[in-house]
Amino acid sequence: MFSIILTWVGAVLGLTLLVAMAAGAFVVDFDDAVGDRRHKVPEVPDNAGPTTAPLA
Repeated sequence: MFSIILTWVGAVLGLTLLVAMAAGAFVVDFDDAVGDRRHKVPEVPDNAGPTTAPLA
């Protein structure tokens, strides 16, 4: 009887650990995506001068 209880306790702890690891990976990926979006610098081309001919 004691071994059956320990088996179920171990299974529940193992499933809890598995869910926690999956949730942690999701949180890290989501945090990286938000951080990349927040710190993105707009790209400016090297020749950022006027693109039209000046009026004479």
